[in-house]
Amino acid sequence: MDRKEAFLAMYSFLEAEYELTKSDDLGGLLGSMSLLADGSTADPAIWSEWENACDRVSRRVVDGALRSNR
Repeated sequence: MDRKEAFLAMYSFLEAEYELTKSDDLGGLLGSMSLLADGSTADPAIWSEWENACDRVSRRVVDGALRSNR
């Protein structure tokens, strides 16, 4: 899966969550993430933020482990 496919997978996941919750925050994020006819995102900063997130994962900086606050 390349970065654009992963982006679309994340979009699909968030869209499904939006359908369940009708969260205004998710709706706003999805609007910013939506792709325009030229393939760019509605909010140009979103793609840059996505690239940065992918880079952090590639560098193994992201740790998604659930931890107790104890």
